[in-house]
Amino acid sequence: MQVAIPLFPRLTALDAIGPYEVLQRVPSIDVTFVGAQRGEVRTENGFLGLTADARFDELPRPDVIVVPGGVGTRAFTNGGDVVDWVKSAHLTTRFTTSVCTGSLVLGAAGLLDGLTATSHWGATELLARTGATPVDARVVEHVEHRIITAAGVSSGIDMAIRLLELLVDDVAAQAAQVFIEYDPQPPFDAGHPRKVSADVMERVAEYRTSRS
Repeated sequence: MQVAIPLFPRLTALDAIGPYEVLQRVPSIDVTFVGAQRGEVRTENGFLGLTADARFDELPRPDVIVVPGGVGTRAFTNGGDVVDWVKSAHLTTRFTTSVCTGSLVLGAAGLLDGLTATSHWGATELLARTGATPVDARVVEHVEHRIITAAGVSSGIDMAIRLLELLVDDVAAQAAQVFIEYDPQPPFDAGHPRKVSADVMERVAEYRTSRS
């Protein structure tokens, strides 16, 4: 089974690497990073480079697509090579999925029209403009439409575990989860703006400004 993760400038690394770490644990699944060209693609802050091992035209019919998010997705809200590839490849996928603002790419491809979907909490308004109905949920699935969207960054791990359950079975999903020891016990219950103080959100704004 072939899983394709598209890379593009200024993506969020964990959006891609989180699902990769889950899915590649199952021997029957191959994960390929694809891009407009082969070679290195720098993530949103420029500190990290990921490598596209195939071009979009070399992998036109993957079984599964996982579109990561990041600041770079804003460049595709009106179309582009990633959007064109997703739209075409979705015709034959078993599932087309996104993490974080990767849902903006799915929306730009016309795949979320009339559907509920999720994204990073900071992109709700942008997601609504694509024709989707944004909801506050960790993972939103429309199995009949072969579409799954995940919220911000770390939720891609949750989505990938659920995806394994759909693609293989619940034992495979649990095996991958225990393999990566995904047993979250964070020191703070601070995973969403509704859970934190104004001081925390002020710091978030400060960090976003300095690293965007």
